Amino acid sequence: MTRKIRTAILPVAGLGTRLLPLTKAVPKELLPIYDTPLLQFAIQEAQDAGVERLVFVSHPSKKIIERQVKPDGVLMSKLRRRGKDDLVDVMLQSEVHADVEAHFVYQERQLGLGHAVLCARELTLDGPFAVILPDDLIVGTGCLAEMVAAYDPVRAGLMVAAMEVSKEDIRKYGAFKPKGRDGKRLPSSGLVEKPAPDKAPSLFGAVGRYILPHNIFYELARTKPGSGGEIQLTDAIAAMTPDVGLEGFIFDGRRFDCGHHDGLLEASNWRKLAVARDTPPPMDGFVAAE
Repeated sequence: MTRKIRTAILPVAGLGTRLLPLTKAVPKELLPIYDTPLLQFAIQEAQDAGVERLVFVSHPSKKIIERQVKPDGVLMSKLRRRGKDDLVDVMLQSEVHADVEAHFVYQERQLGLGHAVLCARELTLDGPFAVILPDDLIVGTGCLAEMVAAYDPVRAGLMVAAMEVSKEDIRKYGAFKPKGRDGKRLPSSGLVEKPAPDKAPSLFGAVGRYILPHNIFYELARTKPGSGGEIQLTDAIAAMTPDVGLEGFIFDGRRFDCGHHDGLLEASNWRKLAVARDTPPPMDGFVAAE
């Protein structure tokens, strides 16, 4: 039995230091993937999965994000008066749908992903909810929609997107400790954060899509600072796994790490080719656009 996921939390408070100087004045979430702001992909993915409410956990220095995603009636009117209806359509595509609520809450200090999720507690609707990390861009089949269709809290209350990576790269991820495999599901006893390649329990790494039970907020509220002195979402997941269960979900799409310059470039090349073809190119082996 699946349950509808009503809320998606989008943590966008990070300062994007790995992408400086690009992010000195422009939030990384608004950097272009060829012709589209990075954040727009995450918003569309959440809406395609049927969420009713988007909660953006932002930073006071990044209020431009709110302007980007909320309707701009003045600009729309100017475009219509000038007969630029095609640009009106483009603007509508870049905004949150009228039937989806958009809320903003501010994380004043960078205290970790777990703390960012906790900041959204009062705005999260009842029931399980999703977390989308926008700089983990997943193209092709909507990852969150796939996860929502597969999510069954009786089997596992915690679901995290999973992808197979090389032995050398597993050190960059939380590695799943699988108990077996059931199609796209990866029942697991936990995650090992950034293991050395020879210590990794598997080559399945966690990617920035989560479906979490509502009571994880109670766990986050009592989670002590961990790695880097921050409140880690993975610590709360680890604490809850024995009681509610954890599944990795092996998604169909292609993932780009847009927290790095190379990932931004690769994603832009993919998007450029998709626009030129007017259809998404293959997930693997595409030729970078000239």
